Amino acid sequence: MNRSRRMSAEPGTGAGAGLAGLILAAGSGSRFGSPKALVEFEGSRLVDRAVRVVAGCRPVVVVSGAVSLTVPGAFVVHNPQWATGMGSSLRAGLRALDGLPGVGAVVVVLVDQPWVGPDAVARLRAVWASADGVRVAAATYGGRRGNPVLLDRSVWPEVAALASGDAGARAFMAVHPELVTPVPCDDTGRPDDVDVPADLGRK
Repeated sequence: MNRSRRMSAEPGTGAGAGLAGLILAAGSGSRFGSPKALVEFEGSRLVDRAVRVVAGCRPVVVVSGAVSLTVPGAFVVHNPQWATGMGSSLRAGLRALDGLPGVGAVVVVLVDQPWVGPDAVARLRAVWASADGVRVAAATYGGRRGNPVLLDRSVWPEVAALASGDAGARAFMAVHPELVTPVPCDDTGRPDDVDVPADLGRK
């Protein structure tokens, strides 16, 4: 894709346009005490749970950073700038996907939100595939925007340009709220973060 493509470009939906999965898993887990991607929860690592959330997406890219990862069912991309925050990991993931033909959009999932459900991804995909011109589809819970977020390929350059620190796609959505399609996902799970070990005991 031409990196200079502007917001007026056609969105990536259409016959044959595929949906990729992108899992941001680069952090060191400073408050948790260890990298959260490797944390075991209900019998599997959080990174493996995240891969199952985006089951059906191809390809699936996991962005690593603080620790090396081997993730079945996914390509791992290392972000050497992981310590600068989520924004650099989002840029690394989009850069890895940018050269792949046939990918029309990507669903972004955070590794430390184990209660996000695969049905949320399915709903975002359905909205993107069925409605012309959808640039961003964001899951909402109780009317509030959360994760996952789907980004049409046409917005990747500006999303990457605006992402910085711990502001990933949120920075783009703040600048272009008119391009965000909310998708209610209240009954599919919840977007709670795991920040400290006690968070894993939430019901």
